[in-house]
Amino acid sequence: MNTIKLRLLLEQFFIEDIGERDVTSELIFGKENKGSMVLIAKDDGMFCGEQIIQTGFKLLDENSQIILNVKDGEKVSKGQELALITGRVSDLLKAERVVLNLVQRMSGIATKTNEAVSVLNSTKTRICDTRKTTPGLRMLEKYAVRCGGGFNHRYGLYDAVMIKDNHISFAGSISHAVNAVRSNLGHMVKVEVEIETKDQLLEAIEANVDCIMFDNRHPDQIKDWIHNVPAGILTEASGGITLDNLQSYSDCGVDYISLGFLTHSVKSLDISAKVMADTKGDVQYEYIGDARS
Repeated sequence: MNTIKLRLLLEQFFIEDIGERDVTSELIFGKENKGSMVLIAKDDGMFCGEQIIQTGFKLLDENSQIILNVKDGEKVSKGQELALITGRVSDLLKAERVVLNLVQRMSGIATKTNEAVSVLNSTKTRICDTRKTTPGLRMLEKYAVRCGGGFNHRYGLYDAVMIKDNHISFAGSISHAVNAVRSNLGHMVKVEVEIETKDQLLEAIEANVDCIMFDNRHPDQIKDWIHNVPAGILTEASGGITLDNLQSYSDCGVDYISLGFLTHSVKSLDISAKVMADTKGDVQYEYIGDARS
């Protein structure tokens, strides 16, 4: 991930949550109060969020000490201690909710992606994401997909041409849309076209696009049509694909399967924060309990 962008994102998220100050923590604790926070997995899954933890807590307390017991992309078990953060109590409590929210969501995405890769169980076809991400969190969510063993589709409207059904309707045909793009496009940007019929498939092939997406096509239909696609054109399947029917696409021959549910409807991995107060001025701590919202 881009560390500068990550820092800016976290600063914005802290401003949103903290505002001018954390009235509760600042009125109870002074700067001299030290403590620790342990992040613990409450579900089995895949962890993602090393940089969130490292950057987030140090943004508020640059002298905080962080011990990570797990790396991005590693599987974790319920009850496993993921990280130990030591620093000013008030800053631990300020950072806790923002950091946990992000780590839980990213870990949930990594977990779901890894599940999809396992269900597909293909040596040829790669699982990838879509633009159906949470506004403001795309960099984080796409990173989580990679940690789960998936691949990234385009990042936005700016880094690849993707001619969809509405573009084709407005342009009049695939050929018109592709020609309009090719006449103005730089040679470094790829062109993908979404097709729903065999005639559209043949038209996209004739237009020599870089990638063809089979949109909402049954795997048997894709198997029948894909033989028409030359080796130099990449293929993708998308639309209506869930974990329940994903395995049926494993031998349909496409290079990629893009799944919106990896980011738009994923369940966050449950992670809790246990806080401990410094009673000895050293490393001896007394358990207090869960950090709450």
